[in-house]
Amino acid sequence: MNENCMQLLNVIDQASFAMDDVLLYLDTHPCDQAALSYYQSAAGMRRQAMDAYQQSCGPLMADSVNSAGACWLWVQGPWPWEGGR
Repeated sequence: MNENCMQLLNVIDQASFAMDDVLLYLDTHPCDQAALSYYQSAAGMRRQAMDAYQQSCGPLMADSVNSAGACWLWVQGPWPWEGGR
């Protein structure tokens, strides 16, 4: 896996953690505007990183595989334990 893909996965992991963390807070403080804004920011960062990763490195989830071609591309390339995604 190249360095850019690893960096993008790191951003995705961090943004996902931030989203999970603030969601727990929002369960008890649903009208906190600062928390809502933070959630939207983290969600946007995660969405951008996921889009960039999928464009450069390949699909992250099965539902993002471009299946319009003649072959199913999910299993193309090395598996994570082989140094892939």
